[in-house]
Amino acid sequence: MVRPIKPRRVLFEPDVVYFKPRAVPLSMLEEVDLSIDELEALRLCDYKNLEQIEAAKKMKISQSTLQRILTSARKKVAEALIDGKAIKITKKRSGKLENN
Repeated sequence: MVRPIKPRRVLFEPDVVYFKPRAVPLSMLEEVDLSIDELEALRLCDYKNLEQIEAAKKMKISQSTLQRILTSARKKVAEALIDGKAIKITKKRSGKLENN
């Protein structure tokens, strides 16, 4: 039996949900799906420069879970940049959105 996913705290809602290479129609590109949880982990650790332990506390998850989410997010972003794929930020997530 699979363990249920704990709710994760996400503190923002992105306005933009697609990033793609310039001058290539979206219909011709493969997509990489980046979840809102992965985006939040990137935002806290790479943009806000928080330590993983601090970021994990903000998301209300363990540091090891944050590390797995962050590793997945970085791999997806690297794949999109290197292979010229579009990045689609999916609103579907396990966390709850909190305005703060």
